[in-house]
Amino acid sequence: MKRLLPNLLASGDDDGVIKLWDPRKPDAVRQYTHHFDFISDFMWLDDKKQLVATSGDGSLSVMDVRSKKVEPFAQSEDQEDELLSIIPIKGGQKVVVGTQLGILSIFNRKSGWGDCVDRIPGHPQSIDALCAIPSHYPNAHSTILTGSSDGLLRAVQLLPTKLLGVVADHGEFPIERIAVDMGGEGRWVGSAGHEEMLKLTDLKEVFEDDDKEGSDGEAQSDEEGAGAVGEGPGSDEEEEEDKAAGVEAEVSAEPEGEDDEGEEAQEASGGEEEPVEQPRQRKRKKEQDPLNMAKRKKGKNTVEAEPTFFADL
Repeated sequence: MKRLLPNLLASGDDDGVIKLWDPRKPDAVRQYTHHFDFISDFMWLDDKKQLVATSGDGSLSVMDVRSKKVEPFAQSEDQEDELLSIIPIKGGQKVVVGTQLGILSIFNRKSGWGDCVDRIPGHPQSIDALCAIPSHYPNAHSTILTGSSDGLLRAVQLLPTKLLGVVADHGEFPIERIAVDMGGEGRWVGSAGHEEMLKLTDLKEVFEDDDKEGSDGEAQSDEEGAGAVGEGPGSDEEEEEDKAAGVEAEVSAEPEGEDDEGEEAQEASGGEEEPVEQPRQRKRKKEQDPLNMAKRKKGKNTVEAEPTFFADL
């Protein structure tokens, strides 16, 4: 059932019959019979005064309650899947439909009701219930709550698609209905399944925990970065202190008379080591000069040699 106007209600049965009721009258005001399978959910478009219904026959239909016709204003093509739930997003510009296969089908009102414009998989089982969240939550215009037959109540962000987390768990019992106290702060969400229990979950804690985790993660990364930067100079200073302590220990271990001479000898030898090594490298390069000369003479037809060299052969 769905309350449309103060004096207008809608009902859908297992045979696919949709009836409009006026509480002031004993009989139905109007009856629609274009669906041949059960009616699963209703959505009311207040701007157009239209009623949208989803059915197990794989199609959705739009009825204008101001018209006296018993035919729908529009009906979609067969989606080849049972349509179980429906809800508007993006300020009513787009519509999300939950299916038996766990796919969220998105309809664009500007493109018409003939076929969906996008299909979002991800739910392992059927999506039996959908619900919107209050506008003061982040990305409320594109975030919905989904109740699946796997017993999980999820918060899902659409366009772009992102699973925000699991809000409630009903175990092995399918979730049939979801409702948020829109009249209040929108803090509590109630979910009902096949078990004899109504679960109330604090939405504020769910979304605030996500925000805190994001901010805490950033703070921790900043602290880690600051610690890594601060450890560099500290480690250098510690190494210098350790080296100085080691030198002092070595000096204290040696006799006093030999300390100055040893240090002077080390400084002198240390200062002379670099210039001594350079000449040695240059001498080695000079030793390679004959080989270089031989390489340069490659390709010449004549070789200069003394006659005595051939006489010895």
